[in-house]
Amino acid sequence: MPHVNIKYFRNDISEEQKRQISEGVSQLLESIFSCSANVISIALEPIDPLGWHAEVYEPEVLQRAHLLCKAPNY
Repeated sequence: MPHVNIKYFRNDISEEQKRQISEGVSQLLESIFSCSANVISIALEPIDPLGWHAEVYEPEVLQRAHLLCKAPNY
């Protein structure tokens, strides 16, 4: 615990950028949840823009709005 799944429009993210995301998110979570890095998991999930509404917006944003700590403005 915790697990983070970051969904984003498909684009070329370098291994260095993935490392930066992983390290930055991990450091933040370690600080807030008072946990060690070895219990954190992070997934990067590219989503085709044409499938965003059906795969992400509807099930993750609309249907789970009560869980959002930041809602999109689109």
